[in-house]
Amino acid sequence: MGRKRSNKPTSFDIAYRAGVSQPTVSRALRGSKSVSLATRQRIEAIARELNYSVDKNASSLRSQRSNTIALLFFEEATPDDSKINPFFLAMLGSITRQCANRGLDLLISFQKMEDDWHVRYQDSHRADGLILLGYGDYTLYESRLAGLVEQGTQFVRWGSVGDDNVGATVGSDNIGAGRMAGEHLLALGRRRIAFLGQADEHYPEFADRYRGLCAALQDAGIAPDPALQADAISHEDSGEAAAAALLGAGHQFDAVFAASDLIAIGALRALAEAGRRVPEDVAVIGFDNLPAASMTNPPLATVMQDLKGAGELLVETLLAQIEDRPPPPRTLPASLVIRKSAAG
Repeated sequence: MGRKRSNKPTSFDIAYRAGVSQPTVSRALRGSKSVSLATRQRIEAIARELNYSVDKNASSLRSQRSNTIALLFFEEATPDDSKINPFFLAMLGSITRQCANRGLDLLISFQKMEDDWHVRYQDSHRADGLILLGYGDYTLYESRLAGLVEQGTQFVRWGSVGDDNVGATVGSDNIGAGRMAGEHLLALGRRRIAFLGQADEHYPEFADRYRGLCAALQDAGIAPDPALQADAISHEDSGEAAAAALLGAGHQFDAVFAASDLIAIGALRALAEAGRRVPEDVAVIGFDNLPAASMTNPPLATVMQDLKGAGELLVETLLAQIEDRPPPPRTLPASLVIRKSAAG
């Protein structure tokens, strides 16, 4: 989704003119040796042409290390009162350990997306950089990220990794994971595979998982049926409603790939209510491998993300920005956990 343009030039304008990424522009304008001399000179020339100036306050802030990282959780709708996606809570341990291994203090804060967190932290000396977890609708979040980039705030978020990311993003190989789930269901003989999850620019991670499923179907010579994709956010009630809507509309399907375990757990309830046996009539695979996945009836097959690797990658990517060195790889592989809901 495009950002609104203003008369004031931004680092995104320079990136577009130079044919490089926005983080490359930021490093070049800081004089980073990780950017080649030729690229640096080209970016500096475009910046002069556009009368672009680097924020001196942000540059000064970067030179004053506090050895503290701020971890911001954003509130989401959850089945309990925590307001925090349980997947992100599970990631907390690995982030904490990695910070301890690197001699860093970790400041944890819970935020509401509608609050001015992006303003409050970008001029703060409390932390050298931010790790952002959870955001809901990405289209409402993107402009806040662009503001952080323009202010010079160092940050990294967990999400969908792509060439058009705003700022540093790391995440799982969601397309590969979706393909893996689809291939497993196809190997079980399933041919009508429903996808539960909002698969558009509002939820890009879900969209990537759906793309992976579609790729697996196409490789098997099966055209994906758009009628078998039902929007759902990561909440049990939303998953139950999406599955019930497909069943109520009379759509025939023999498998479900849900974009999250919470969605899948809700789908299991809807299938049981409709008298559909799992996995005999409908195989079900979720995503995240939450503790609750092993306690459903039947136990839920799911895609497991690398929590230990996620914590390490988030911290190391942020430190690479702070220390002005090339970032590590941005994606982590996922693995399939087979349980009875999608067993052969």
